[in-house]
Amino acid sequence: MPKTFTGNMLIAQSGGPTVVINQSLVGAVLEAKKHPCIKRIFGALHGIEGILNDNLVDLGRESPANLERIARTPSSALGSVRHKPTPEDCEAIFDMLRKRDVRFFFYIGGNDSAETTHIINEAAKAENYELHCFHLPKTVDNDLLENDHPPGFGSAAKFVAQAFRGDDLDNRALMGVKIDVVMGRNAGFLTAASALARVRPDDGPHLIYLPERAFDPERFAKDVQAVVKKLGRCVVAVSEGIVNAGGIPIAAAYTKEVDSHGNAQLSGTGALGDFLAGFLKRTTNISRVRADTFGYLQRSFPGVFSETDAAEARESGRTAVRMAVSGDVDGSVAIRRLPGRKYAVRYDRVLLRQVAKNTRHMPDEFIAKNGHDVTKAFIDYARPLVGDLPEVGFVSGNYRVPKTGEGAKKPAKAKKTAKKAPAKKAAPAKKAPAKKVAPAKKAAK
Repeated sequence: MPKTFTGNMLIAQSGGPTVVINQSLVGAVLEAKKHPCIKRIFGALHGIEGILNDNLVDLGRESPANLERIARTPSSALGSVRHKPTPEDCEAIFDMLRKRDVRFFFYIGGNDSAETTHIINEAAKAENYELHCFHLPKTVDNDLLENDHPPGFGSAAKFVAQAFRGDDLDNRALMGVKIDVVMGRNAGFLTAASALARVRPDDGPHLIYLPERAFDPERFAKDVQAVVKKLGRCVVAVSEGIVNAGGIPIAAAYTKEVDSHGNAQLSGTGALGDFLAGFLKRTTNISRVRADTFGYLQRSFPGVFSETDAAEARESGRTAVRMAVSGDVDGSVAIRRLPGRKYAVRYDRVLLRQVAKNTRHMPDEFIAKNGHDVTKAFIDYARPLVGDLPEVGFVSGNYRVPKTGEGAKKPAKAKKTAKKAPAKKAAPAKKAPAKKVAPAKKAAK
C-alpha cells in the first residue's frame, strides 16, 4: 500500500506571470481542502524568497468565493520571483519546512522553476526529509519538455493573434511596414500564433521569423520589399529570440543584462524592433516603417484568455495534489494531447529532471520551407488551444459608386457624309399674259 504522509502544504509561484496561473493555484488549494492528510495550506509570497524569509499566508482561510475571483485574475496572486536556490538556500528552506511541518510542496512555473523544484526535492532526499515536491507547468513560451503545451500558452497566443488582427487592420488603413516583436526566447510558438489572425489571403502577418531559423537582415529586407511590391504594405511578426547564423540572439548585442538563471534579458526593451525598423529605412526606399514590442502586455492582459487554457490550468493544480497524496511520489504534471480529430488531453506525472532546465523548440513540420511562415500543421495544433477570435468585417467593394460623369453616356459622334454639290437655282417660271375680260353687258331695262 502506498505510503501517505500527513502534514501541511506549501505552494508558491515563480517566473513570468500568466493570465491563468492563478487557476492552477486555486485548483490546488480547493483540491487540498478535500484531503484530510493535508492539515494547513500555506502560500509563500514571491516564490522561494517567501520561504527563505518565512513570509507566508494561510490560503486555507480564504473563502471559496474569493478564491474563484483570484482564479479569474491575471498575474501571480502570491507574487513571483526568479531565484535559483544555492546550497545555502536549500539548508535554510529545510529549516523553515521542518518548523512549519510542510510535507507537500508545489511550485508553479516554467523550466527554471522545475529545476528549482528538482533541487529542493533532491536536497530533501539527501536530508532524509519526507517531502512531496511537485512542479505545476506554466509558461507563455510553450517550451516545456514532456508537454504538448503548458497552461499559459493558449491565452498568451490568443492575445498575440488578436493583437496582430488589429495591427493588420491598422496597417491596411495606412499602408507601409509594421514590425511586431513577440516573446519567445528559444521557441517560436508564441510568435507563430500570430498566423491565427489571418482571415483573408492578403491578411498579415505576411512574414513570421522564429528562433528556430537563422535570421539574415539582408534577406529580411528583400522579403519585406517583395511583399510591399505585391501588396503595397507588410506586417511582420518577429520573435525576440531570433538568432544569427552562429546561434547568437540578435537582441543580445543591445543588452548585457541577465537573469538569475544566466539567461540574457530579451524582454522589456524595444531595441530589437528599433534595429529592424532602422535597417529597413537605411537599406530600402520604403518610406513608412514602424515597430512595436508587445513585451509584458501579452502575459497578463485582463479579459483576453482561452477557456481551454483556463480549464487545463485548473485541472493541473487539482491533478498535482491528487498525485501528491496518492503515495510516496514527486514529479511534474505534464499535459499530453490524445490522438484523434477531437481535441482532448490527459495529465501524466513525469520526473522533475525530465522538465528541469532544458527547453524544446518548434518542430520542423510547423515551420514553412521558406523559413518565414508556419504550416497548416501548426494552425491545426494551435487553434483548439486558443479558441475563437473576434469576428471582423470588410467592405466588399461590390457596390462602388461611379466617379462623377463616369456613368453618363457620351454623345454619339456625327457620321461623316459626302458633300453634295450645291443645287442649281431653277429659272423663274414665265407668267402667261393675262387675258382681257370683256365688260359685262347691261341688262335691258
